[in-house]
Amino acid sequence: LAQGPAPPRARTRRPRPHRGYPPEAMGMKYLGAYLMAVIGGKDAPTGDDIKAILEAGGIEFEQEMINRVIEKMDGKQAHELIAAGYGKFAACGGGGGGGGGGAAAA
Repeated sequence: LAQGPAPPRARTRRPRPHRGYPPEAMGMKYLGAYLMAVIGGKDAPTGDDIKAILEAGGIEFEQEMINRVIEKMDGKQAHELIAAGYGKFAACGGGGGGGGGGAAAA
């Protein structure tokens, strides 16, 4: 007996709002846009600056997340935060070099 196509399965998982990426990873686009504005000459980028950068790249955004970045960065200098974070990252060590290649075949 030939059977037709299987019926569609019901969704049992709740869809994730950010296409499968964890929310903490998605926050990087907001910080990245903030830093792009800093590189572009803004000492204290605004929410509109971040929104303009994300829109120019065709990137979806949530205003709440933009507001959160602006709030967290208020009164802080990006280069100082980067320097402080770099010191913490450097404490992790640099890792070893890769092993040498095998001998050439004779």
